[in-house]
Amino acid sequence: MRISSKGHYGLLAAAELARRYDAGLVSLAEIASVEHLPLPYLEQIIAPLRTAGLVEATRGLHGGYRLARHPSQVTVGELVRWLEGPIALVECTTEGYQAGACEREAGCTSRGVWHQVSEAINNVLNTMTLADLVANERAEQQLAQLVSISPRPAESKEALPA
Repeated sequence: MRISSKGHYGLLAAAELARRYDAGLVSLAEIASVEHLPLPYLEQIIAPLRTAGLVEATRGLHGGYRLARHPSQVTVGELVRWLEGPIALVECTTEGYQAGACEREAGCTSRGVWHQVSEAINNVLNTMTLADLVANERAEQQLAQLVSISPRPAESKEALPA
């Protein structure tokens, strides 16, 4: 399974909208600038998110975009599925798979592995919200800042025993 640039960039754009949720509307040009994304591609990506009801748009001079729901109410999985479609490693682990569709299903040795991996991926995507994503980012930035400004422990000037 590989997430395309559409899914990746869409998640970056949604994360920026989550960061600015309480600040009002955000233009696509601002999102493109902050996230270093191509504006024409971002325009294509935002359309399915509007169709899904995840993003709202206001036209006009002071228009822009915002999340339609609070960031804590939008899961990463919901967003990625709207942009990428069903998430699966192999056909038999696709959501909505019809039992018996694969001729190897009954005696497939690897199906159990792919099923467990798919469940783990879906668990992360379905439980992580945009609010979690932004909070994790802030925590990582704070930790990085602490590490970069923390003084190093003084090295002992005493000779170590041989």
